[in-house]
Amino acid sequence: MTFRFPAEFEPHDATWIAWPHHEPDWPGKLAPIPWVYAEIVRALHRHERVEILCQDEEVQDSAQQMLDAHGVRENFRLHIVPTDRVWLRDSGPTGVIAADGSVTLVNWRFNAWAKYPNLDHDILVGSAIERITGLKRIEPKRHDDGERVVLEGGAIDTDGEGSLLVTEECLLSPIQERNPGLTRDGYERVFRDALGIRQTIWLGEGCVGDDTHGHVDDVARFTAPGVIALAYEADPADENHRRSVDNFERLQLAGGERGALNIVKLPFPRAVEMNGERLPASYANFYVANDAVIVPTFNDRNDRVALNILAELFPDREVVGIHAVDLVWGLGTLHCLTQQQPRAAR
Repeated sequence: MTFRFPAEFEPHDATWIAWPHHEPDWPGKLAPIPWVYAEIVRALHRHERVEILCQDEEVQDSAQQMLDAHGVRENFRLHIVPTDRVWLRDSGPTGVIAADGSVTLVNWRFNAWAKYPNLDHDILVGSAIERITGLKRIEPKRHDDGERVVLEGGAIDTDGEGSLLVTEECLLSPIQERNPGLTRDGYERVFRDALGIRQTIWLGEGCVGDDTHGHVDDVARFTAPGVIALAYEADPADENHRRSVDNFERLQLAGGERGALNIVKLPFPRAVEMNGERLPASYANFYVANDAVIVPTFNDRNDRVALNILAELFPDREVVGIHAVDLVWGLGTLHCLTQQQPRAAR
């Protein structure tokens, strides 16, 4: 069957998130995180339905209380579905449009970024969403050995017209342990068959501090066909400078059916650290909803710069900053925790 991977800026039926509950993901910082989530739902629910997975009844009751406190009383649903972690961009399925206009869930195999042993709940998120939505679910296989393809939603970004952004660090590095032996050509065949991708644009590395080994959603995002917001560090003394210069040069050479890409530079905030460890703070980890864009902010002078740039790139959407200094302690922010459910085309 032929599929098309719609861009995030195309219409959604819903946004999926999972309510935070796992303290080790935010060591010493879990207490404020549910309040940040409530603020995220408050920003989203006016534009689309928010589907929220809750670990158990206690978490569900707590989520309901916090949403009430934020004035969120409609256009969301709470579901008791256990998760190990809340990063649904990676554990959740990727929504694609089938030839008949219906939505299909592409359920990649999730291995917890080859880092964490507790993933028994997360590997079942796709089947839970299938049950709740009634949508068809497929599990892409490698063509060389028939094994399920390991992939996360944060590793891919599309323009909805057949182009895809990925990084070599994430998919081809020998230390990433996703799909050993799967070549560049092998990935491109998977992307063509499962997502309808005609052109894969290979960037180099992700941002410093990203424990996923280079997810593209921290460094480069399509904001329209042919237009890419690129996280770019201007300071040569910062390790992100070398990486962003390389990615900029790759995008300049990429082009496509529309010709040269329009590359818009987003600044990085100043380094955010936890106990001496650099965290993946990036404005590129924004999430595009129906009529809105939510953007992580870091109490930094570049917050306003990034918000203004994204407001220019999305002139018909409300651009909302969400405080993410505490959130990024979990090694991810807004795009990492959301997963869109595309609207059917029929």
